[in-house]
Amino acid sequence: MTDDATPNPQAPEIEHAHDPEVLQLAGKVFDLARHGDTDTLAAYVDAGVPANLTNDKGDSLVMLAAYHGHPAAVRALLERGGDPDRANDKGQTPLAGAVFKGEDDVVRALVEHGADPTAGTPSAIDTARMFEKTELLKLFGAGPAE
Repeated sequence: MTDDATPNPQAPEIEHAHDPEVLQLAGKVFDLARHGDTDTLAAYVDAGVPANLTNDKGDSLVMLAAYHGHPAAVRALLERGGDPDRANDKGQTPLAGAVFKGEDDVVRALVEHGADPTAGTPSAIDTARMFEKTELLKLFGAGPAE
């Protein structure tokens, strides 16, 4: 229990989360990930924007860059602590999204940084099987059907 003179350490976070300027900045950073503006995105993360920032659907910066086909942006985020396996609110991972979109260079970048092809629903392996992506199944160390 705290007395009235002790500030609530949660209060600044709550206030910042609803600050229009913070929301505008977050929107800009999400757009940078979607458009693959690697250098600017990396600069924002280097300046303190969390590499695992998520939007209202749970899509991380890595997810947005991966889904929109930007391997350099994906690598930059992963090198700055982005989680390659962070699932969105639907349980989808960046790797499964990249498989679905046919973004093989993004798939390789995620795998090189430790993405788990069994994570998520559907997993990247399930997605590769669904679309008969034999080369990706080999990359994941999986067969056509198990």
